[in-house]
Amino acid sequence: MVRLVMILLGVDYLRTRWRSLRIVGWLSVLVGAAIFIDALDNALYFPITPFALLLLLEGLCTLAVAWTGMGGQRTLRYVKGFAFCFAASLILAGHHHGHFVLSMIFGTLFLADGLLQIVSARVVRYRTWRLAMIGGGVEIALAIFFFQPFPTHYVGTVPYCLGLGLMFGGWNLILLSTRVRRLASNPAVAANGAAEDEAADAHAARAQAAASAAPSGRPVTLEWDGPPAADEAALTVHVWTPVGSAKGEARRQPIVDRYIAAVDRNGVISTGHAALESPEGIYISLYPGVEIDRSPDDFARLLRATRENDVPGVFQPDYKTESKAWCPSTVQVRIRNYDPVRLRRFWDAYRQDTTYNLTHRNCSSSVSRALEAALEGASARVWSSVGGWRPFLRVITTPELWVAAQLRKRAATMAWTPGLTLDYARALSMLADPRPSGWVKMARLAVRRMMHSRQQWREEALNATAVQAGQTAERGVASGPVRD
Repeated sequence: MVRLVMILLGVDYLRTRWRSLRIVGWLSVLVGAAIFIDALDNALYFPITPFALLLLLEGLCTLAVAWTGMGGQRTLRYVKGFAFCFAASLILAGHHHGHFVLSMIFGTLFLADGLLQIVSARVVRYRTWRLAMIGGGVEIALAIFFFQPFPTHYVGTVPYCLGLGLMFGGWNLILLSTRVRRLASNPAVAANGAAEDEAADAHAARAQAAASAAPSGRPVTLEWDGPPAADEAALTVHVWTPVGSAKGEARRQPIVDRYIAAVDRNGVISTGHAALESPEGIYISLYPGVEIDRSPDDFARLLRATRENDVPGVFQPDYKTESKAWCPSTVQVRIRNYDPVRLRRFWDAYRQDTTYNLTHRNCSSSVSRALEAALEGASARVWSSVGGWRPFLRVITTPELWVAAQLRKRAATMAWTPGLTLDYARALSMLADPRPSGWVKMARLAVRRMMHSRQQWREEALNATAVQAGQTAERGVASGPVRD
């Protein structure tokens, strides 16, 4: 999550606040450690019942405004609301059974995530796969800690989770403050090597000129109630899903055909595709120069992110050419708030190397890295008029940040796939183009309805007055004197 916060807020914004970030980080670590240690015996000082009530209130409030969201935002709000209400209900249910169920849930989540991380790191073998296996081992150890009843017979489950969350969150803030203190640029979106950095510097002036000549379409508001319109200038992420791009009828395999690959009835594997298009004419779509044999027998070997699996690649010229030669993209994600200069700089450096690797340097990883380069500082830029800590607080309290962080972690330990890139782009779009909060949207709808009702009542009153005046005039004519 540290790198994602650096991307969204930018190094320049965070560098001026590194001391405050470090202080808050250490306080969070100390408070989390105190809560965790306090839960190690049966004498709990942590106010667990008030905490459960606050959790329940937050869940109910989230459910109350969940309907105001759009698409994935609405789904995420419902999931968050139901999860909070369910956890609070388990805490308030009883002294033992609720805590036992909650502990089993947390233990299962840690176990599944740790095993998945170890297996994927072992199969893919990317550069830091050993460190990822150690992290997976730590998660399995935490799962065992939650599964076994010692030392509090599951009563300390909630303080354990809260303490661990505060400690990990504080440690992330400390790492963030340490990194931004010494950085002149953001390594999260930097090129892979010095040669690429030099190439980017050489093209910086031309990128600036191209960006100034093109219509930027920069936002002038703090929030947008919906995605960009069809005629609005926006960065577009094109995704061909595995099922949508399969040559034959795909065998439905939930989750697998969404995030990994789809297999048609002839046994041919389809992994999908991803591309990025900007209004300034940049089109990033990396494809192997020679078709890779993706038969089930060779697919496991191709998953390794090693040099023997590197093949020459080719960048497609534009979306019109690619979609005409293949098929239109299945899904598009459009983002208004991006930096065309940073995107141009990244593209001028990245396209110098056309190497393709199915798991390490593929179409999805290229799009995800380009998207991060284009969105660097997006949250700080959109909230620049208010300044202060509001951009930071807005980012870390947005649920999509946590979703994007988990997707980025999963892709970093496994491989970027079109499915992961699609969800990642959707989450980042909610952070780069912030939507109004649920309460604000509800208030706006209420005011709009009140104004509409008042206008309707005014029109009805005017109509009623006119009708009454007409009826009075008719009665006056009918009751007038009759002359011979």
